[in-house]
Amino acid sequence: MANIRDVAKESGVSVATVSRFINQKGYVSKEAKEVIGRAIKELDYKPNLVARSLSTKQTKLIGLIVPDIMNPFFPELARAVEDVALTYDYTVVLCNSDEKAEKEIHYIETLRQKYVAGFIVTTNQLQASHYQNLDIPVVALDRTIDASIPTVSSNNKEGARLGTAHLIEQGCQHIVCMRGPTGLGTADDRLDGFLEAVEGKEIVTHIIECPFHFEQSEEIARKFLSEHKGIDGVFASSDVSAAGVLKAAHSLGIIVPDELQIVGFDGIALGGMLSPGLTTVAQDIYKLGALVTRMLIKLIEEIELEEKEIQVPVKLIIRGTTRSEQ
Repeated sequence: MANIRDVAKESGVSVATVSRFINQKGYVSKEAKEVIGRAIKELDYKPNLVARSLSTKQTKLIGLIVPDIMNPFFPELARAVEDVALTYDYTVVLCNSDEKAEKEIHYIETLRQKYVAGFIVTTNQLQASHYQNLDIPVVALDRTIDASIPTVSSNNKEGARLGTAHLIEQGCQHIVCMRGPTGLGTADDRLDGFLEAVEGKEIVTHIIECPFHFEQSEEIARKFLSEHKGIDGVFASSDVSAAGVLKAAHSLGIIVPDELQIVGFDGIALGGMLSPGLTTVAQDIYKLGALVTRMLIKLIEEIELEEKEIQVPVKLIIRGTTRSEQ
Protein backbone atom coordinates (compact mmCIF):
# COMPACT_ATOMS: atom_id res chain seq x y z
CA MET A 1 0.00 0.00 0.00
CA ALA A 2 1.41 3.36 -1.04
CA ASN A 3 2.10 5.97 1.61
CA ILE A 4 2.55 9.73 1.52
CA ARG A 5 6.32 9.40 1.01
CA ASP A 6 5.71 7.26 -2.08
CA VAL A 7 3.44 9.96 -3.46
CA ALA A 8 6.05 12.64 -2.76
CA LYS A 9 8.79 10.60 -4.46
CA GLU A 10 6.62 9.86 -7.50
CA SER A 11 5.62 13.54 -7.76
CA GLY A 12 9.09 14.94 -7.22
CA VAL A 13 7.91 17.19 -4.41
CA SER A 14 8.32 17.21 -0.64
CA VAL A 15 6.16 15.29 1.80
CA ALA A 16 5.05 18.64 3.24
CA THR A 17 3.74 19.72 -0.17
CA VAL A 18 1.77 16.48 -0.56
CA SER A 19 0.39 16.98 2.96
CA ARG A 20 -0.76 20.52 2.10
CA PHE A 21 -2.42 19.18 -1.06
CA ILE A 22 -4.27 16.39 0.79
CA ASN A 23 -5.38 18.58 3.68
CA GLN A 24 -6.18 21.54 1.41
CA LYS A 25 -4.28 23.86 3.72
CA GLY A 26 -1.41 26.06 2.62
CA TYR A 27 -0.10 27.01 -0.81
CA VAL A 28 0.46 24.39 -3.51
CA SER A 29 1.31 25.50 -7.06
CA LYS A 30 -0.94 24.52 -9.96
CA GLU A 31 1.86 22.38 -11.46
CA ALA A 32 2.42 20.56 -8.16
CA LYS A 33 -1.31 19.88 -7.79
CA GLU A 34 -1.37 18.25 -11.20
CA VAL A 35 1.61 15.94 -10.60
CA ILE A 36 0.47 15.03 -7.08
CA GLY A 37 -3.03 14.25 -8.36
CA ARG A 38 -1.61 11.97 -11.04
CA ALA A 39 0.68 10.22 -8.57
CA ILE A 40 -2.16 9.59 -6.12
CA LYS A 41 -4.24 8.07 -8.90
CA GLU A 42 -1.42 5.95 -10.30
CA LEU A 43 -0.35 4.66 -6.90
CA ASP A 44 -3.97 4.26 -5.71
CA TYR A 45 -2.97 6.15 -2.58
CA LYS A 46 -5.51 6.26 0.27
CA PRO A 47 -4.82 8.79 3.04
CA ASN A 48 -4.37 7.37 6.53
CA LEU A 49 -7.37 8.97 8.23
CA VAL A 50 -6.09 8.27 11.73
CA ALA A 51 -2.74 9.92 11.03
CA ARG A 52 -4.47 12.76 9.23
CA SER A 53 -6.78 13.44 12.17
CA LEU A 54 -3.82 13.53 14.55
CA SER A 55 -2.11 16.04 12.28
CA THR A 56 -5.09 18.29 11.52
CA LYS A 57 -6.92 17.71 14.82
CA GLN A 58 -10.07 17.09 12.75
CA THR A 59 -11.88 14.27 10.98
CA LYS A 60 -14.83 14.30 8.62
CA LEU A 61 -17.12 13.08 11.39
CA ILE A 62 -20.29 14.90 12.43
CA GLY A 63 -21.93 14.17 15.78
CA LEU A 64 -25.75 14.17 15.74
CA ILE A 65 -27.18 14.24 19.26
CA VAL A 66 -30.87 13.36 19.62
CA PRO A 67 -32.92 13.16 22.83
CA ASP A 68 -34.97 10.03 22.11
CA ILE A 69 -34.31 7.67 19.20
CA MET A 70 -37.62 5.90 19.94
CA ASN A 71 -39.50 8.99 18.77
CA PRO A 72 -39.99 8.43 15.00
CA PHE A 73 -39.31 12.12 14.32
CA PHE A 74 -35.60 11.71 15.05
CA PRO A 75 -34.82 8.69 12.83
CA GLU A 76 -36.50 10.52 9.94
CA LEU A 77 -34.38 13.56 10.76
CA ALA A 78 -31.21 11.47 11.02
CA ARG A 79 -31.85 10.04 7.57
CA ALA A 80 -31.82 13.51 6.04
CA VAL A 81 -28.68 14.53 7.94
CA GLU A 82 -26.88 11.38 6.83
CA ASP A 83 -27.93 11.72 3.18
CA VAL A 84 -26.67 15.28 2.88
CA ALA A 85 -23.51 14.70 4.93
CA LEU A 86 -22.47 11.85 2.65
CA THR A 87 -22.71 14.06 -0.43
CA TYR A 88 -20.02 16.23 1.17
CA ASP A 89 -17.97 13.18 2.21
CA TYR A 90 -18.84 13.50 5.92
CA THR A 91 -19.89 10.60 8.15
CA VAL A 92 -22.57 10.98 10.82
CA VAL A 93 -22.25 9.49 14.30
CA LEU A 94 -25.69 9.19 15.91
CA CYS A 95 -25.82 9.72 19.68
CA ASN A 96 -29.00 9.08 21.71
CA SER A 97 -28.90 11.10 24.94
CA ASP A 98 -32.15 9.72 26.44
CA GLU A 99 -32.72 13.31 27.61
CA LYS A 100 -29.93 12.86 30.17
CA ALA A 101 -27.32 15.58 30.55
CA GLU A 102 -24.59 13.21 31.74
CA LYS A 103 -25.07 10.98 28.71
CA GLU A 104 -24.89 13.94 26.33
CA ILE A 105 -21.70 15.17 27.99
CA HIS A 106 -20.20 11.69 27.62
CA TYR A 107 -20.91 11.65 23.89
CA ILE A 108 -19.57 15.15 23.37
CA GLU A 109 -16.33 14.48 25.22
CA THR A 110 -15.81 11.11 23.53
CA LEU A 111 -16.28 12.55 20.05
CA ARG A 112 -14.07 15.53 20.85
CA GLN A 113 -11.27 13.08 21.62
CA LYS A 114 -11.88 11.56 18.19
CA TYR A 115 -11.50 15.04 16.63
CA VAL A 116 -15.12 15.27 15.48
CA ALA A 117 -15.57 18.15 13.01
CA GLY A 118 -18.81 19.50 14.48
CA PHE A 119 -22.10 18.77 16.24
CA ILE A 120 -25.78 18.95 15.34
CA VAL A 121 -27.73 19.20 18.58
CA THR A 122 -31.46 18.52 18.92
CA THR A 123 -31.47 18.45 22.73
CA ASN A 124 -31.67 21.10 25.43
CA GLN A 125 -30.23 19.39 28.49
CA LEU A 126 -27.07 21.49 28.82
CA GLN A 127 -26.42 25.18 29.36
CA ALA A 128 -25.58 27.26 26.28
CA SER A 129 -22.12 27.93 27.69
CA HIS A 130 -21.27 24.23 27.45
CA TYR A 131 -21.66 24.28 23.67
CA GLN A 132 -20.07 27.71 23.29
CA ASN A 133 -16.91 26.54 25.09
CA LEU A 134 -16.36 23.49 22.87
CA ASP A 135 -14.32 25.40 20.27
CA ILE A 136 -15.99 23.17 17.66
CA PRO A 137 -18.76 24.23 15.27
CA VAL A 138 -22.21 23.55 16.73
CA VAL A 139 -25.65 24.08 15.19
CA ALA A 140 -29.03 23.55 16.81
CA LEU A 141 -31.98 21.80 15.20
CA ASP A 142 -35.58 22.07 16.39
CA ARG A 143 -34.26 23.71 19.57
CA THR A 144 -33.00 27.22 20.29
CA ILE A 145 -29.94 27.05 22.54
CA ASP A 146 -28.57 30.58 22.30
CA ALA A 147 -28.53 33.46 19.82
CA SER A 148 -24.83 32.79 19.18
CA ILE A 149 -25.52 29.24 17.97
CA PRO A 150 -26.99 28.92 14.45
CA THR A 151 -30.43 27.32 14.43
CA VAL A 152 -32.84 25.63 12.02
CA SER A 153 -36.41 25.15 13.24
CA SER A 154 -40.02 25.02 12.13
CA ASN A 155 -42.59 27.74 12.70
CA ASN A 156 -43.95 26.03 15.79
CA LYS A 157 -46.24 28.81 16.97
CA GLU A 158 -47.95 29.21 13.61
CA GLY A 159 -48.29 25.45 13.27
CA ALA A 160 -50.04 25.11 16.61
CA ARG A 161 -52.33 28.00 15.72
CA LEU A 162 -53.25 26.27 12.44
CA GLY A 163 -53.93 22.93 14.12
CA THR A 164 -56.04 24.41 16.89
CA ALA A 165 -57.97 26.64 14.48
CA HIS A 166 -58.85 23.54 12.48
CA LEU A 167 -60.38 21.91 15.57
CA ILE A 168 -62.42 25.03 16.23
CA GLU A 169 -63.55 25.18 12.59
CA GLN A 170 -64.75 21.58 12.89
CA GLY A 171 -66.99 22.53 15.82
CA CYS A 172 -64.90 21.56 18.86
CA GLN A 173 -66.03 23.38 22.01
CA HIS A 174 -64.05 21.61 24.76
CA ILE A 175 -60.41 21.37 23.67
CA VAL A 176 -57.41 19.91 25.49
CA CYS A 177 -53.89 21.05 24.69
CA MET A 178 -51.45 18.27 25.51
CA ARG A 179 -48.44 20.54 25.62
CA GLY A 180 -44.90 19.23 25.69
CA PRO A 181 -42.46 19.62 28.59
CA THR A 182 -42.37 23.07 30.18
CA GLY A 183 -39.16 24.91 29.35
CA LEU A 184 -38.66 23.13 26.04
CA GLY A 185 -38.67 25.93 23.47
CA THR A 186 -40.60 24.07 20.79
CA ALA A 187 -43.27 22.97 23.27
CA ASP A 188 -43.58 26.48 24.70
CA ASP A 189 -43.98 27.95 21.21
CA ARG A 190 -46.68 25.41 20.35
CA LEU A 191 -48.54 26.29 23.54
CA ASP A 192 -48.38 29.97 22.56
CA GLY A 193 -49.88 29.10 19.19
CA PHE A 194 -52.68 27.15 20.85
CA LEU A 195 -53.47 30.04 23.19
CA GLU A 196 -53.46 32.49 20.29
CA ALA A 197 -55.95 30.35 18.38
CA VAL A 198 -58.46 30.06 21.26
CA GLU A 199 -58.14 33.66 22.45
CA GLY A 200 -61.48 35.46 22.28
CA LYS A 201 -63.34 32.28 21.31
CA GLU A 202 -66.13 30.76 23.38
CA ILE A 203 -64.12 27.61 23.89
CA VAL A 204 -63.53 25.64 27.10
CA THR A 205 -59.84 24.79 27.22
CA HIS A 206 -57.62 22.54 29.33
CA ILE A 207 -53.83 22.49 29.28
CA ILE A 208 -51.96 19.43 30.52
CA GLU A 209 -48.23 18.78 30.39
CA CYS A 210 -47.22 15.65 28.54
CA PRO A 211 -43.84 14.23 27.49
CA PHE A 212 -43.24 13.27 23.88
CA HIS A 213 -43.60 9.55 24.69
CA PHE A 214 -46.33 7.22 23.47
CA GLU A 215 -46.99 5.15 26.60
CA GLN A 216 -46.99 8.13 28.97
CA SER A 217 -49.19 10.13 26.60
CA GLU A 218 -51.67 7.27 26.41
CA GLU A 219 -51.78 6.97 30.21
CA ILE A 220 -52.23 10.72 30.74
CA ALA A 221 -54.91 10.94 28.05
CA ARG A 222 -56.85 7.93 29.33
CA LYS A 223 -56.93 9.34 32.86
CA PHE A 224 -57.94 12.81 31.71
CA LEU A 225 -60.64 11.65 29.29
CA SER A 226 -62.04 9.32 31.95
CA GLU A 227 -62.33 12.14 34.50
CA HIS A 228 -63.51 14.90 32.15
CA LYS A 229 -66.56 14.11 30.09
CA GLY A 230 -67.47 16.14 27.04
CA ILE A 231 -63.96 16.71 25.69
CA ASP A 232 -64.40 16.87 21.92
CA GLY A 233 -61.00 18.05 20.70
CA VAL A 234 -57.32 17.43 21.47
CA PHE A 235 -54.36 19.34 20.14
CA ALA A 236 -51.23 17.32 20.92
CA SER A 237 -47.80 18.92 20.64
CA SER A 238 -46.35 15.85 18.94
CA ASP A 239 -47.64 13.05 16.72
CA VAL A 240 -46.40 10.50 19.23
CA SER A 241 -48.57 12.08 21.93
CA ALA A 242 -51.50 12.25 19.51
CA ALA A 243 -51.12 8.53 18.79
CA GLY A 244 -51.28 7.92 22.54
CA VAL A 245 -54.53 9.91 22.71
CA LEU A 246 -55.98 7.90 19.82
CA LYS A 247 -55.24 4.63 21.58
CA ALA A 248 -56.63 5.92 24.88
CA ALA A 249 -59.83 7.02 23.16
CA HIS A 250 -60.21 3.58 21.55
CA SER A 251 -59.75 1.83 24.89
CA LEU A 252 -62.46 4.04 26.43
CA GLY A 253 -64.91 3.45 23.61
CA ILE A 254 -64.71 7.07 22.42
CA ILE A 255 -65.30 7.24 18.67
CA VAL A 256 -62.79 9.30 16.65
CA PRO A 257 -63.60 11.66 14.97
CA ASP A 258 -67.36 11.56 15.71
CA GLU A 259 -66.98 12.13 19.45
CA LEU A 260 -63.37 13.27 19.73
CA GLN A 261 -61.19 15.00 17.13
CA ILE A 262 -57.39 14.90 17.38
CA VAL A 263 -54.64 16.96 15.79
CA GLY A 264 -50.94 16.14 16.21
CA PHE A 265 -47.74 17.96 15.34
CA ASP A 266 -44.67 16.74 13.40
CA GLY A 267 -45.84 15.00 10.25
CA ILE A 268 -44.00 11.72 10.85
CA ALA A 269 -44.73 8.84 8.47
CA LEU A 270 -46.42 6.90 11.30
CA GLY A 271 -49.35 9.34 11.26
CA GLY A 272 -50.49 8.10 7.88
CA MET A 273 -50.29 4.47 9.02
CA LEU A 274 -52.69 4.86 11.94
CA SER A 275 -56.38 4.05 11.66
CA PRO A 276 -57.94 6.52 11.34
CA GLY A 277 -55.08 8.48 9.82
CA LEU A 278 -53.78 11.28 12.02
CA THR A 279 -54.53 14.90 11.17
CA THR A 280 -51.29 16.72 11.86
CA VAL A 281 -49.30 19.91 11.53
CA ALA A 282 -46.49 18.63 9.35
CA GLN A 283 -42.93 19.82 9.57
CA ASP A 284 -40.73 19.35 6.50
CA ILE A 285 -38.50 16.94 8.39
CA TYR A 286 -36.18 16.14 5.50
CA LYS A 287 -35.69 19.81 4.68
CA LEU A 288 -34.88 20.57 8.33
CA GLY A 289 -32.18 17.90 8.37
CA ALA A 290 -30.75 18.95 5.02
CA LEU A 291 -30.57 22.64 5.92
CA VAL A 292 -28.93 22.11 9.30
CA THR A 293 -26.32 19.75 7.82
CA ARG A 294 -25.34 22.21 5.10
CA MET A 295 -25.18 24.94 7.74
CA LEU A 296 -22.80 22.92 9.90
CA ILE A 297 -20.55 21.96 6.98
CA LYS A 298 -20.25 25.62 6.01
CA LEU A 299 -19.10 26.42 9.56
CA ILE A 300 -16.63 23.52 9.51
CA GLU A 301 -15.20 24.65 6.18
CA GLU A 302 -15.14 28.30 7.33
CA ILE A 303 -17.70 29.53 4.82
CA GLU A 304 -19.71 32.51 5.98
CA LEU A 305 -23.36 31.78 6.73
CA GLU A 306 -25.94 33.85 4.90
CA GLU A 307 -28.40 33.27 7.75
CA LYS A 308 -27.79 32.16 11.34
CA GLU A 309 -31.44 31.40 12.02
CA ILE A 310 -33.66 29.61 9.51
CA GLN A 311 -37.35 28.95 10.10
CA VAL A 312 -39.12 26.40 7.90
CA PRO A 313 -42.87 26.72 7.21
CA VAL A 314 -45.33 24.03 8.30
CA LYS A 315 -48.61 22.83 6.79
CA LEU A 316 -51.80 21.20 8.01
CA ILE A 317 -52.47 17.69 6.72
CA ILE A 318 -56.10 16.66 7.27
CA ARG A 319 -56.77 12.96 7.74
CA GLY A 320 -59.29 10.81 9.58
CA THR A 321 -58.92 12.00 13.19
CA THR A 322 -60.78 15.23 12.36
CA ARG A 323 -63.94 15.80 10.35
CA SER A 324 -63.24 17.34 6.97
CA GLU A 325 -66.45 19.39 6.99
CA GLN A 326 -68.61 20.99 9.65
